[in-house]
Amino acid sequence: MSGVPALPVGAARADARRNRALVLTAAQHAFAESGTAVSLAEIARRAGVGAGTVYRHFPTKTDLLEAVMQQRVDRLARLATDHLGAADPGAAFFAVCTEVVTSAPGNQALCDLVQSDDGWPKALLRSAGARFHHALGALLEAAQHQGAVRADLVLADVLDIFTGCVAIQRHQRQGAELVRAAVIVMDAMRATAAPVTVTKLAPAAGIHNETGPRNETNPNPHCPICRTPLRRSGMGRPARYCSPACRQKAHRRRTAVPPVR
Repeated sequence: MSGVPALPVGAARADARRNRALVLTAAQHAFAESGTAVSLAEIARRAGVGAGTVYRHFPTKTDLLEAVMQQRVDRLARLATDHLGAADPGAAFFAVCTEVVTSAPGNQALCDLVQSDDGWPKALLRSAGARFHHALGALLEAAQHQGAVRADLVLADVLDIFTGCVAIQRHQRQGAELVRAAVIVMDAMRATAAPVTVTKLAPAAGIHNETGPRNETNPNPHCPICRTPLRRSGMGRPARYCSPACRQKAHRRRTAVPPVR
């Protein structure tokens, strides 16, 4: 029988993996440069493969968009995981935060799309996002234990700060370094020797309050962690915190290891 002999199964699979990686790389650059309106034919041209190869791996553009975003989030999850156990958890935490912010503006079209509520198939992205959040949360706790990051910070706060810093970075310029305004916002996450508050006076020198502020006599008590109004119970001691989560944050704050200076 004449004709070109078929590739061995192993070689065919390796070739398919290589083509898929080429398509993903080309799509990443194309979407960053031209937005999500770029055609699959253009992506195939950039990848140096036939259009049929693109369609075999990604039957629709939605499939390709999701794969590109999953690849990005997986990379960030690996980055955060690789920084766990670092000798300086605070430096590791801020290094990961910087990479997240500086690498996001070029992916804004994708970010806007996957955040929309239009039936996007987000199952793979949710899985990748969960891995990233788990690793980033562990890195945050390590940095807080070291005393490099504010003890009252939670993962949701960090993600909100990412959103603001990405907007600042995109508005100013894209690049490998944080712009000054984004640095200022990120620095708000750092722990300080004497946090400034606007709700309490500084204690007089030489006076040490062993019990801390309570809510027994306050006619409008609030949770000292999140400032949520506390519900009054008819009997018994008034609640000090609004939830077990805030009680745990308060405990972590009291027992946090002070930063080495």
